[in-house]
Amino acid sequence: MNYNALSELKARSLGAGKHSDGQGLWLVKRNKTCGKWVLRLTVSGRRREMGLGPWPDVAIADARRRAREARQTLRDGEDPIVQRVKARSTRNHLTLEQAIAGCFEARKAELKRNGDAGRWMSPLKTHIIPRLGKIPIEEIDQHLLRETLEPLWHKKPNAAQKALQRVNLTLNFAAALGLEVDLQAATKTRALLGKQRHIVQHIPSMPYTEAPAFYQRLRTKSGVGPLALRFLMLTVARTSEVRFAEFTEFQEGVWHLGPQRTKSGRSHRIPLSEEAIGIVETVRTEKRGPYLFTSYRGKPMSDMAMSVFMKREGHIARPHGFRATFRTWAEEQTDTPYEVKESALGHQVDSDVVRTYQRSDRLKKRQMLMVAWAGFLCSER
Repeated sequence: MNYNALSELKARSLGAGKHSDGQGLWLVKRNKTCGKWVLRLTVSGRRREMGLGPWPDVAIADARRRAREARQTLRDGEDPIVQRVKARSTRNHLTLEQAIAGCFEARKAELKRNGDAGRWMSPLKTHIIPRLGKIPIEEIDQHLLRETLEPLWHKKPNAAQKALQRVNLTLNFAAALGLEVDLQAATKTRALLGKQRHIVQHIPSMPYTEAPAFYQRLRTKSGVGPLALRFLMLTVARTSEVRFAEFTEFQEGVWHLGPQRTKSGRSHRIPLSEEAIGIVETVRTEKRGPYLFTSYRGKPMSDMAMSVFMKREGHIARPHGFRATFRTWAEEQTDTPYEVKESALGHQVDSDVVRTYQRSDRLKKRQMLMVAWAGFLCSER
C-alpha cells in the first residue's frame, strides 16, 4: 500500500467516491468540491471508522496528523473515538447548576406534584447553587462541599443533610451522562464534617386546652388564611395537603387523598365533621378554580399564609403543630384505641403481615373521633 498517495492537486481532481491515502486514511468525496476524511481502525477486533473533519476545510497535512494521533492512542490501548468524545464533553463543561436542573427534571415523576412545591430544590437554591452553581460538576469534590456546608452543618443540620443528599443524586446523574465525577464526594464530605451536634426540635404546638378559644377567634377573621387554618385544625391534615386540596377530592363527607398527595405515599381518607363540610360548601360557592384555598390569582395559597397569620397573631405554635395538639387531646381526653388515633393522622400502624389480612382503614371509628374533636374545638371554653 502506498503511503501519502494523495496530494492537494490530486484530491481536487478526483470525482465522487472513496480514495485511499494509505494507513487507513480515506478521502470520501460526495462530489468534486466537497467531502470528508475518514480513518479506518480496528478496535478490540471490530472495524471502526473515525471522522477526521470535512474536506477541503481540513487539509491533507492536518488529516494525516489527526490520523497519526488516533493511531498512537490506539497503540496506547485506548479507543480514540471514546477519548475524543470525553475530550469534547470536558470542553463543553456542565456546571453544577445545570446538572442539578437535569437531575431535578429526571426525578420529577418521583416527587409529589412533580416537585411543584419547590421543596426538593429549596436547600440547593439556598445553600449550594449561589456558591458552587457555576463550577463544572467534574470539579466538585469533598473540599468544596465541606467549605460550603460547614457553616450550617450543626446550625441547620436538616437543610445541610438534604443539600448534600441531593448533590449526591446530582453527581450520580452526571455520571450516567458519562462525565467523570467523584461519586464518593458526598461520603467524603460527611467524613470531613463529622457527626452533627443535633438536638431534635419539635414543631411548636398549641396546648389543646387553648385550641377551642383560638378556633373561635378564627371564626371572626376573614381571609383565606384563617379559613384554611380552621379546616386544617378540623381535619388534622398536613399543611401541603390542605394547600393543594381540590374540590374533586371531596365525596359524601369524606376527603380522598391519593398516594401522590400524602407523605407516606399511600391513599388516605379523612372523614369530615359537619363543621368541616360547612367550610367546603362555603368555599364551593366562591369557587375560583380547582383548589379550595387559593391566592387572589386563583393559584394554591402560599405555603406561608397560615404560618404568617399565626405569627402575626402572636402565637409561637405553627399550623403543623395542631397535629400534636389533636394527638395529645385524643390521648388525654378520649379512650380511643391507639390504632385509630394514629390512623387519624395518616400514620401506618399495622405491620405488612397484619395489613395482608386487616384491610380496613378504620374510617367509621375515625369518623366518631373527628366528630368529637370538632365538637371540642367548637365548644365555648
